[in-house]
Amino acid sequence: MRKEAIKHSGGRLRIIGGEWRGRKLSFPEQVANLRPTPDRVRETLFNWLSSRIYGANCLDLFAGSGALGLEALSRGASHCTFVDTANVATDVIRRHLSELNAHDRATIVCGDALQWQTRAPVDIVFLDPPYSANLVGGVIHHLLTNSLLASDARIYVELERDQAPPDLPTSLEVIRDKFAGSVRYQLLAVSDNVCL
Repeated sequence: MRKEAIKHSGGRLRIIGGEWRGRKLSFPEQVANLRPTPDRVRETLFNWLSSRIYGANCLDLFAGSGALGLEALSRGASHCTFVDTANVATDVIRRHLSELNAHDRATIVCGDALQWQTRAPVDIVFLDPPYSANLVGGVIHHLLTNSLLASDARIYVELERDQAPPDLPTSLEVIRDKFAGSVRYQLLAVSDNVCL
């Protein structure tokens, strides 16, 4: 589950674009310490992904609030798998999907991101683990070594501003790298396929 590291969201999440634009989703008190990706970061990210999001098969690892996966579905992704180790987080995501009548476009997994497997290659991965856990490199290795990514997949990585990004394998390249407040965020692509 993502822990608070930026301005507290007040237990509410606003979808900022697409079919559910402006919808506000609330969290019960016991999950109010979730850290949804800030609106301005999500806006930039989905501008980067605008030509790829429609019809995409997405994966929201360390899903927490589900902000990134829900935003992707709102903007036309065909499916999103939400993975988090906390039952309370996956229960809230399940409730939000029900409220949005989108449960048929999602899979919810209460489990470890380093154990997750799929049969259908993933087009877009949202990777936002707890900042202090240093899990990004291990998860990227898992995605690559288990052939879980589509050939032209993109991986979004969110880090703490001063956190050093992991060393990347030569098969990946950073194609976008920005800062916003206490957040550093990057978009990675397979190095043979570097256009957005």
